[in-house]
Order: sequence, then C-alpha cells, then structure tokens
Amino acid sequence: MGWENLSNHLNFSGGPGALPDSVLKVTQAAIMNVPEVGLSVLGISHRSDWFRDVVDETEKNLRELLRVPKDYHILFLQGGSSLQFSMIPMNFLHGNKKIAEYIVSGYWSAKAVRDASIEGEVRVVWDGRVSGYNRLPAASELVLSSEAAYLHYVSNETVEGVQFSYLPGMSDVPLICDMSSDFLSQPIQVDRYALIHAHAQKNLGPAGVTVVILRDDLLLRIPSGLHTMLDYRTHIKSKSIYNTPPVFALYVVMQVSRWLRKDIGGLAAMGEINQAKAATLYKVLDESGGFYRGHAIREDRSLMNVTFRLADPDLEPLFLKTALENGFYGLDGHRSIGGLRASLYNAVTQSGVEALATFMVDFQQRYG
Repeated sequence: MGWENLSNHLNFSGGPGALPDSVLKVTQAAIMNVPEVGLSVLGISHRSDWFRDVVDETEKNLRELLRVPKDYHILFLQGGSSLQFSMIPMNFLHGNKKIAEYIVSGYWSAKAVRDASIEGEVRVVWDGRVSGYNRLPAASELVLSSEAAYLHYVSNETVEGVQFSYLPGMSDVPLICDMSSDFLSQPIQVDRYALIHAHAQKNLGPAGVTVVILRDDLLLRIPSGLHTMLDYRTHIKSKSIYNTPPVFALYVVMQVSRWLRKDIGGLAAMGEINQAKAATLYKVLDESGGFYRGHAIREDRSLMNVTFRLADPDLEPLFLKTALENGFYGLDGHRSIGGLRASLYNAVTQSGVEALATFMVDFQQRYG
C-alpha cells in the first residue's frame, strides 16, 4: 500500500483510537435501526431486555478473551481512569492505616498519585521524572513493602510511549493496574491482579465506558460510608446498570469484543499482529540514522504508542502538516511533551502502518 493512494485518513491518534471497519459498519446501521428492536441504538432504554443482553454478552466475551477467573467481577462504569484514580483509594485506602504504593512512570501515573494522596498516605516507590520518563524501572529498583495497602502502576504510558514487559509487585500485596491503553492488545494474567481498570477509547470503543475487573475478596476492604456511586459494591449489585449507562458506547464495545473473538481469533493472535505493527515502525526509526529519534529506550518501548522527535525540531510542524495532507491523522505528540506519536491500537492495520512507514522514509529522503 502506497501512502500516495490514501483516499481517507488513517487514525494514529492517541485517543479516541481507530475502530475496526466491520464494527463501524455494524454501528452505522444500528444508529438507524437495531433489527431486534426496531429502534436506533441511540434511543433504546437502558432498562430494556435488549440492553441487559448487550451488557451480559460483553462481559461473557471479555471473560473468554481474558480467561477471567470466576471470583472476579467485571464492571462497566463511567468517568474514565481519571475517576478510577479517586475510586481506588476511596475504596481501598481511605481510613486504612496502611500505605499505598505507586510507580510513577509517566504523565498518567503521576496523576493517579495526586488523587490517592487525598485519601490516605501514599509512597512513590519509583519516579522516572529525572530521565524524562523514557524508561521503566527494573524489578530490582523497586523497594516494596509487604504491608502496603496495594501497589498501583500504569502498564503502558500513552504520552511517553513506555510499556511494562513484566509484572511488578509482591504476591501478598494487591496489584492494581491502569491498562487503559494496552487492554486487550495481548494476553494478560488476570489472576495476578487484584484490580484492572481501562477506559474504552483506545482498543475497546468510543469514550464513555470504563472496564473494571476486580477480585471478589477486595470488597471486604471497602469502608462504610462511601458515596453510593463511588462504591464498587453498588455497581456489582446492579450489574453495571445502577444509573443510566452509555448505551451506545457499550454497544460498540460489545461489537469490538465480538471482532476480537471471531475475526481476530483471540488475544494471542492480536498480540502477534501488534508486535508486527510496532516492529515495522520502530525499524524506520532505527534505520533513519538519527533523523527520527525515539523517546523511549529500546527495552521499554511501547507496542501501542510510538513516540519520537525529529533531529531538527523545526521540521516537526512540516512533518505534521504534510502527514495530514496525505491522510495520516493524529500524529502530534501529547501537549505535555510535544513531539510526534503514532498510536498503533488494535484496529490500526498492518497495511496502514506500512503506509505510514513509507511516508516517513520518503519525508526523510526529501528533508534529511
């Protein structure tokens, strides 16, 4: 596929991310009419049997894809991971004499610390700020306590483009992970975690849905007196329909989970696809002779977010302008650090990545 032949934009945005073409087609039709109901998906009641089935199927699909053990709950909430940064300490740190431990590996994990500190005592066990968050800690660098309330980390930092390749923590301390940007991108060991949270607008669907997977024994740690909406037990009891949920967004998440199961063939297959896509783009960076400079060290590079700069920063606005004119959307870096970023979420195709790689090589030949 040549980049000169693009008729539509390819979405490399950090979020909301690309969605599979097949899901977009089904969703387009559902906006006009869901055959089983005869109404637009935008107007179907969240109290209907049809929507109960949507929620149930989505949970079933996630359990199958992730091999979720029976003693874990799957919730569909709202507020993104930003709300989870508050809900987690409110449920598991508030009123607790123990200290919560946090790994700060980038922009989003730093935000999690601020909110947790309001609810109790927090200890940052590692902070990559000195290195500009271009690497992750080795396991030997983490000095952890077996008495911690929990350990929280972000598996993939979308801003800086670094991704954990191992599970940090100790077996007797609840491990909590923000997987917002690499959830469902490859197989994971759910039973190694006490709680996983991920918002939808990367690999799952449009903004509006946050998936929370939590182990049943954690519920015993929740203090009394929490606000109703901020208590995980509320949403478990109501099976994710305590208040009006985002019906449309959850419908799309169901379709994406079907696509992963039936079209892709599961998370092992998805992981291989994502490995190949990332390798294609990192090859361009590595063989550019320094024209393109990756932000993350090689050992900690993200499969989801390829972050880089040009050797001549003055060329970056021209790169973005030329890229957009030729059908490549969303390549600007996060506002906090600038630069460039190509996000390779599940629905980004190998052919799309190859087109971007060809464009980048051509841009270097013209301006390098």
